[in-house]
Formats: sequence, C-alpha cells, structure tokens
Amino acid sequence: METMRFKAIQNLSFNPSEVKVEGSSKITAIFGENVFTLKTAREYLSDEAYKSLVGSVKGNKKIDRTVANQIAHGLRAWAEGKGVTHYTHWFQPLTGTTAEKHDSFFTLKSDGTPLEEFDGAALIQQEPDASSFPSGGLRATFEARGYTGWDPSSPAFVMEIGQGKTLCIPTIFVSYTGESLDYKAPLIKALESLNKAAVDVCNYFDKNITKVTATLGWEQEYFVIDEALANARPDLIQCGRTVYGAAPAKGQQLEDHYFGSIPERTYAFMRDFENESYKLGIPLRTRHNEVAPAQFECAPIFEEVNLAVDHNILLMDIMDRVARRHKLKVLLHEKPFAGINGSGKHNNWSLATDTGVNLLAPGKTPKTNLMFLTFFVNSIKAVHDYSDILRASIASAGNDHRLGANEAPPAIISVFIGEYLSRVLNDIETRVGEKFDEQDEAILKLDLHRSIPELLLDNTDRNRTSPFAFTGNKFEFRAVGSAANCANAMLVLNTIMAETLKTFKKEIDILIEKGEKKEIAIMHIIQKYIVESKKVLFEGDGYSEEWHHEAERRGLPNVRTTPLALDAMVTEKAKNLFESNNVYNHPELEARHEIELEKYIKKVQIEARIMGDLAINHILPSAIEYQNKLIANIKGLKETGLPENSYASQLQILKEISEHIQVVYEKVHAMVEARKIVNNMSDTRTKAIAYCSQVKEPFFDEIRYHVDKLEHLVSDEEWTLPKYREMLFLR
Repeated sequence: METMRFKAIQNLSFNPSEVKVEGSSKITAIFGENVFTLKTAREYLSDEAYKSLVGSVKGNKKIDRTVANQIAHGLRAWAEGKGVTHYTHWFQPLTGTTAEKHDSFFTLKSDGTPLEEFDGAALIQQEPDASSFPSGGLRATFEARGYTGWDPSSPAFVMEIGQGKTLCIPTIFVSYTGESLDYKAPLIKALESLNKAAVDVCNYFDKNITKVTATLGWEQEYFVIDEALANARPDLIQCGRTVYGAAPAKGQQLEDHYFGSIPERTYAFMRDFENESYKLGIPLRTRHNEVAPAQFECAPIFEEVNLAVDHNILLMDIMDRVARRHKLKVLLHEKPFAGINGSGKHNNWSLATDTGVNLLAPGKTPKTNLMFLTFFVNSIKAVHDYSDILRASIASAGNDHRLGANEAPPAIISVFIGEYLSRVLNDIETRVGEKFDEQDEAILKLDLHRSIPELLLDNTDRNRTSPFAFTGNKFEFRAVGSAANCANAMLVLNTIMAETLKTFKKEIDILIEKGEKKEIAIMHIIQKYIVESKKVLFEGDGYSEEWHHEAERRGLPNVRTTPLALDAMVTEKAKNLFESNNVYNHPELEARHEIELEKYIKKVQIEARIMGDLAINHILPSAIEYQNKLIANIKGLKETGLPENSYASQLQILKEISEHIQVVYEKVHAMVEARKIVNNMSDTRTKAIAYCSQVKEPFFDEIRYHVDKLEHLVSDEEWTLPKYREMLFLR
C-alpha cells in the first residue's frame, strides 16, 4: 500500500498562484483598517465618549459605565459597517494560546421583536466558563465562574476567518474571587509598577517626565514545511516537533539558507499573512530566511509592551491559519528538528518617556548620559539579582531542547554589553573609595560626555550566545522560546526592573538626606551596583564549556531543566518581589508554578507516548519488513551454493538491524513501565522532576539514536515517515 509519505511527495506540486494574495501596493492603504483605533473612534464616538476612551488608553483612567454604553454603540456601528454579526472577548488564558466565545449582536425583545444590540455591560465584562482553563488549584472543577474584563489600552479589532468576521475585544481573565487566570492582567500590573518606579527615578533628571512606557520589539522565528509531509508525521501533528529523524547529508552546514532568496511558495505565504497582519495593525517590518533550512523570521516595529504581546500572540494564530490556505504547516516549536537550529523569539526591550527619550539610548550631554547610565546599570543589577526568576520565565519543555544548543543562549543567565561599555563601567568601578566632590567633576572625569554619545549600533557588537545582550539602545532577551507568550518574560523583566529602581531611589534619597548632592549620590549608587552585579557580565562565547566552568566559579546558576528552573517562582524572594509590586499574590504565584509543572508533565508524557506509538507501529514494522527481505535474499544466495563471503554484507546489515530492533523494543517497553510508575506520583513537582529524570533523560535520546540508525539501514521504500531531507528541502 502506498504510504502517506510517498503520496505527499508525489503530490508536492502546489502552485503559489492558486492562492490569491490580496493587498495594496501600499501598506499604509490597509494598515489598521480592521482596528478600532483612536482615529477611527473619533468618527464614531461623541466628544464625551472619545475623551473618556483617550483618558483610559493614555492615562489609565477608568471608563464610566454610562460612557461605556456610548463606546459600545460606536463599536457596533463600526463593526457592522464591516459586515460583523458577532463579538467576542479575546483573552489569553494560561493554556499558552488565545481563547474566545462568540456572541451575536442579535437579540429578541420581550414582544418577539428582533434587533441588533451591544451595550456597555457586554463590552466591559463577560462570564466565560473558568473551570476548563488551567487554574493551578485556584478554582475547583465545579467552580465555573470567571470574568473577562475589557482592556481599553489594546484596541478592539475585526478578525476575518474565511467569509466570517468577528469583533474581538482584548480582555483580561480573572476568577470569581479576583485572582488572575491569564497573562495580560499581571503584565498590565507589572507595567504600571515599572512606570511608577521609573518616573520617580526620571524625576531626578527631568521633572517634566510623567510616564515611562516599556517597549517591545519581538523577532518571531518559525519553520514552514509542506502540509502533506507534516500530516504524514504523527509526531509533528501531536508534539510540534520530530521525535525521530536521521540527519540529512545536507543540513545547514553550507550556511546558504540564511538571508538567501525566499522560496516562491513561502514568499506568497509571507505576503498573505503580512497583509492579514497589517489590517489588524501589526506593524511587521522585516522578513528573511533564517539559518536552518525551511526556517524564517519576521519582526515588527517596536510597540508598547502590552500591545506588542497582543500582536505577537495574534500573529501566531494568523500564521497558522494562513499557512493552511497555502497547504503549508507553520512550526513554532523551539526545536522541531534535531541537529539544526531551533527557533527563538528575541524580545528587544527598552524604556521610553512621555517626553520622547529612550532611557537606554546614550544622550549628548552629561545630564542625559547620567540618566542613561542610571537605567543601564539598574537593568544589569535587576538581571543579576533576579536571574533565577528570569530563567524561570522562559522555562518550558520545548525551550529545554533549544537552550544551550548550538544556536541559542545557555541556561546560564548573563549580560553582554560590549567592549566599549565594559570599559566605561570598569572606569567607574576603579574609582571605588574615591570621593566625588562636585557634580561636574564626577561626570566629566569619567569622560561620559565625550565617549557615550559615540556609542552607536556599530560600536556595540552582538553576541548571539548571550541570553541578555545590550544592542545600542535596547536590551535583547534572546532566551525566550519561539512558542512562548512574550507576556511571561516581559512581566518578569519589568517587575524586576521596577523593584530595582525602587531600591535605587531609596538608596539615593538616604544619601541626599545625609547632605550628598543628587548627582554625586547617583554616581555613588551606580558605582555600588556595578561592583555588586559585575559577575553577571560576560563578553565571551556562551556556548563554550569554559564558560560553564567560569559561571560555576562565579556562582551563577545553571539550571538546565524546566522542573528545577520553575522552583524560583515560589521562593520567598519571588513572592516578596511580585507581591510588593502588586503583580501576583502568593496563591497566584503558587498556581502558576503548578500550571507550568503540569504543562511540562503533559508535554513530556505526550512525547513519550508518540515515541512509543511510532516505534511500535511505524519504525519496527518497516525494519522487520526489510529484515524479512534480507533473510529471503540471504537464504536464496545460500541455496544456490554460493560461499558465505558472497552474502557477508547482507548478514552484517541483518545483524545491525536486528540489534537496533531489539534495543528499540526493549527501551520503549522500559519507558512505558517507567511512565506508569511516574504517573502514580501525586505531588506535581516530584512528578515533573521524575518525568524529566526517569522518562525523558534515560530513554528519549537512547531510543532516538537506534531509530535514526534504522532509518539509515532500512530500505527507503519501506520507511513510512517523511525524512528530514524531504521536509526541510522539498518545496
């Protein structure tokens, strides 16, 4: 019988012209056309409603429910003008994906009169079933009530799926008792804490600054392969990655894919999902081939963090849906293919004031350079002090495959700032014990006014092996996984920065109260922070074994697996950090720890099951079928009276295949038994650690090794699973 593999290869003749990619010659002609922007709101809202909405978006002011009715009316009028009949509260539960429950504008009055209706109550709040979403013990299964609450800072949009259109209203998701059950609610709290702490510090330099906004520019890496080939791989469908697969003769060693010519079929797909994204206000700017074959990347213009997070999670959904139109499959897993680069989601983070200053960009005067130095050093101090919590924020079963591999940062959290800025910090450190006498002297002696303005992008090299690198006017958090919701890493990063800045201000104020001049006090604390956090700075090769030894000598944690990395979420340090910044209370933090452990358990469990299924139902039957052919061949040659040396090669191949078959069968059986033991464990943390140490580590690589050897030995005709050379190179 013809296998799915060969059918997929035979039918690999998709023509990009079969899918019509609509769009304009100008991106500006369609950008944001399906978004209820403030500009659009001006056309549909009364002065009162518009001012209230602007106050909420720009000033974090609550919208009065009476005004909400007017906004809801304007939203419905706008949406209906686009052919919308339904609306939904669009939220981000802790499943890692988005969620929505659609309701129609249609209703019946008591006398049976049909009409279209959408009021302020429906805009502000809905009550979806909370019991089926992860809650980490915050909610019992029978306690179903949860609430979604409108987030005006992220504009409503119209989602087009096929011929249908739905008004989507970004919301937070909380339980009946008020605990957050999503990513957005704690992120908003973290951003507000950061804003307050940063403004307080900014006011040392400029009293006109009243708001500081954290900005994010994510870079989304992904793989694209043929849909039929993906469908013939149960592991890709179930796990998002290949659990088996021998390395092809050609992988990425020629480095010919990176920034190469984009394949026509993929190019058509890119243009299509970009157009869908532009309509939804996602400011995509960049597209290119990545290092691995069939790997690509897109990146937008920087946005405020909350909106950028919404846009990224929305883009991931768009990419998946649009790929189906092109008979393609998008793989967002961090490591879908072994032996070649995996995918990350680099988070480029910075801070901007309402006066137009990037706080992580060097200025042109001593005063602005001192402000830059303040936020720059505080960022390093935050990462140093809370590296364990930052590591926990990017921990997942998928990212464990990528971190520390040959294209991603190690699990050791360190900071790269470049040779130039390293010299600046070293110069400051060498003045330990010296007294800063005068404001100008303290700054001018360091030559900051002459040297830092020259710090352009070209003067700060990149370090691809660093998890947290300064790149000229921002920090790039490179360790975030491609499938992750950016919110988790961003809420942690902004919270630790807020806490560090609060401590910084307290220490400055103490010195000022003692009679120290403001600028001198700032320099003293900056110097103190440089000394205290310098061990987290590393300029070398993060891939090297030497760095692992050096990091251990420095006392930097190197937590390689998710179950252990997640412990940092529930330490007293973490609980105090998040509670003091009003981001998480203790039960919420414990719940998230539980949820992440459960995710890890389930993902490893699914992978173990699929490994067993593929081995028993695909790999071994193929190997045995070829084994039988070899036996028949050897028997025939032997019966002809030929000497044994004439079929010695067949005997050797048969021996090797038989050995690999035996090991695969035995190891799969042992893995199943190990899984049974682990499944009986009741404590979630113990179970997650056991799934890692007793199921994944002893069996996954071992079984894969023998399966991949069989792929090289068994006849191509008998092998049922699409091979790497086909998935990665057939277009």
